[in-house]
Amino acid sequence: MMTPPDFPAATARLQSDILQHIPLARAMDLSITRYTGLELEMTAPLAPNINDKGCAFGGSMASLLTLAGWGLIELFLRGEQLDCDLYIGDSQLRYREPVWGELRGVARLVDVDALQALAISLRERGKGHADVVCEIAGEQRPAATLTARFFAKRRA
Repeated sequence: MMTPPDFPAATARLQSDILQHIPLARAMDLSITRYTGLELEMTAPLAPNINDKGCAFGGSMASLLTLAGWGLIELFLRGEQLDCDLYIGDSQLRYREPVWGELRGVARLVDVDALQALAISLRERGKGHADVVCEIAGEQRPAATLTARFFAKRRA
């Protein structure tokens, strides 16, 4: 696994890749603001993600959470030098309250040992999965929560 000094460079590369290859992320003005190895935080300002009520658009919230979960696992895979296709296979999203300011989504693992298990599975079988939970902060509780399973498959 990457050591902490590698985190800033790794997150900068990932953010650049996301903004280059995912036009929606550019339109959202998405940024990676924190990565610990076990959590990834992404933010997006309200202005490009606003709906007709003046609060955050649900589609922007879903996109931010999905990208945060994907990004958390992608950073790990890159650190392990595992060249994989990574995709969301299953998810459940729950909206609990409107967001009236910056969207701040945090992804974390459901099981802290999941990434090591994923790496072993990828090396032995060429495929695997990991579960994440992602939340957008609200005033009193998470404004939105995404639980998702991401699948990885080693490239040939």
